[in-house]
Amino acid sequence: MADHPVYDVIIVGAGSMGMSAGYHLARRGVRTLLIDAFDPPHTEGSHHGETRLIRHAYSGDPAYIDLALRAQVLWEEAEAESGTELLVPSGVLNLADSGVYSFAGRLAEARKRKVRAEQLDAEEIRRRWPALKLPESFEAMYEPDAGYLYSERCITAYRQLALAHGAELLTNTPVLNVTAREGSVTVHTKNGDYQGAAAVLSAGAWFSSLSPFVSLPIKAVRKVVGWFGSTPDFEAGKFPGFTLGAEEGGFYGFPSIGGAGLKIGRHDTGEEWRPGEPLAPFGSLESDEDDLRRVLEAYMPGAAGKLLKGSVCKYEHTPDEDFIIDRHPAYSNVLLAGGFSGHGFKFSSVVGEILADLAVQGNTRQNIAPFVLSRFPTRPDQPQPKLILEEIE
Repeated sequence: MADHPVYDVIIVGAGSMGMSAGYHLARRGVRTLLIDAFDPPHTEGSHHGETRLIRHAYSGDPAYIDLALRAQVLWEEAEAESGTELLVPSGVLNLADSGVYSFAGRLAEARKRKVRAEQLDAEEIRRRWPALKLPESFEAMYEPDAGYLYSERCITAYRQLALAHGAELLTNTPVLNVTAREGSVTVHTKNGDYQGAAAVLSAGAWFSSLSPFVSLPIKAVRKVVGWFGSTPDFEAGKFPGFTLGAEEGGFYGFPSIGGAGLKIGRHDTGEEWRPGEPLAPFGSLESDEDDLRRVLEAYMPGAAGKLLKGSVCKYEHTPDEDFIIDRHPAYSNVLLAGGFSGHGFKFSSVVGEILADLAVQGNTRQNIAPFVLSRFPTRPDQPQPKLILEEIE
């Protein structure tokens, strides 16, 4: 084996989750090595495209709300420590056709956790944002304390902070294999082998490239976003971030920032992608622009102007669209963080903190029971995964 120093923790995949974990570990004095196949921030994963929503009145398990609130605190701390604007409190307007989706459950859970959220009918939505063209069947849940994150800036800030606290980063270094035994993990790369006492695997859409060391029920999916010419009504400062659920599908988007055009993407659908395959550029499919333009013309005609830019990225789906945060089924010193399913970026600040908790102290105060690997069926030849939490206080 090459003569490299032994680390406390090696992180495989230094995207949003991995870079955050690197920062949280390094600031605790943990000897940390981050390894990435590219040079983050980059366009080969799921964190590029300028912006990501951060919302608090979340659907699914109530644990998401608690994690979102903690994530917000940590983003604000990272913003202060880095001296870089990372988060814009624009508000988020969640729109839906009441025949397709109801906000009742989310509103009730938000009230329990004292998250500010307003329920609006179609008339009130149109009064506040006259540029929206909505039928009477629409309603909204408006979160005034929510907003959006500058995603590449967030990665850059955590990278700089992690390195300032003593972490090391290897870029453009694909991982070929991982081997482990109790108390030791070896990460094999094209540039040599690196040994640590523990590891965090946060490979995103590239998780399947770590097989057979670990096999997770994660499917990578090609997704597209587009920026469209829009009227001043949709400029940042006037229009919030948004989600939209209708018969046309599920969409999300951002106001026009600095004249870049309103940004919109579709959450559902997508073409499966596997590591090593080319990722078809925006416009390769007729639906890339058409799906986005169709919903803009229907509900935001003032933002259905010329396509100014298109981009592609990757989702990493689990079957239930919930995360995986757990230990390796056979190696307790290997942590797994994956399957963030197109809605994970906002949580990366707190996921990094959770991974540092688990690596350093063996448990976390955050409720991550919904994210254990054991919720998925296992094959007879696979060892049964173990729960990673002690009782949460």
